[in-house]
Amino acid sequence: MTLHRWDPSQYLRYGDERTRPFLDLLARVPGDARTVVDLGCGPGNDVPPLRARWPEAAIHGVDSSEEMIARARADVTDPNAMFASGDAATWRPSGEQPDVIVSNAMYQWIDRHIDLLPIAADGAARAFAFQVPGNQDAPSHVLLAAVAAEFGVTDFRRVDVRDPAEYLAALQRPGWDVDVWETTYLHVLQGPDAVFEWISGTGARPVLAGLDGAERDAFVSRYKAELNIAYPPRDFGTVLPFRRIFAVAVRR
Repeated sequence: MTLHRWDPSQYLRYGDERTRPFLDLLARVPGDARTVVDLGCGPGNDVPPLRARWPEAAIHGVDSSEEMIARARADVTDPNAMFASGDAATWRPSGEQPDVIVSNAMYQWIDRHIDLLPIAADGAARAFAFQVPGNQDAPSHVLLAAVAAEFGVTDFRRVDVRDPAEYLAALQRPGWDVDVWETTYLHVLQGPDAVFEWISGTGARPVLAGLDGAERDAFVSRYKAELNIAYPPRDFGTVLPFRRIFAVAVRR
């Protein structure tokens, strides 16, 4: 599923902003849970909100990135949380079903994940919930493609995000209640080149991985300049509008 190495430190630079949509997602998952599986758990930053939502649950994190799993194991001290390397896209319970399966900003990296969602939901005894970014048409991504093309990088991996109605149709089946919605957050980022620092930890990774040395430096300089025009810094920070799509499917 993951073609390039992840940098946990860069990803966590705006950890609070990245966690906020997950908190909103968990708030819409009803009921209690004894076991929770977090698909695409990253560096373990989902554990505190999961623990706050389900204080007694055993939490199992799965991620295909060895770097992310290593960081999670090093940083997370929760005694009832454990982490394993594996393909979160194809993960299925090997024994008893977990009560809840969640995924925080992972499915966009999986081509045709729309076909996998009913199968993933069937792995949960009670509820399946996920959120994905819906900002693929935002200036940050449009400029990424345009500037990358100037440097001859055109075949980098792009995210696969569907319309909310497609997610509703994929998950709405007999025996399930499904809630799908979208929210646009206005993140106020601090520091120089804030939007570049944000996207370099996620969406720009495939392009950055395809460039080296002076060429990479030139791309970064050019991309930063364009981002600072599209997202001008202000006295209070840089505003990054960020659309997210959410889905919660609950067994009746």
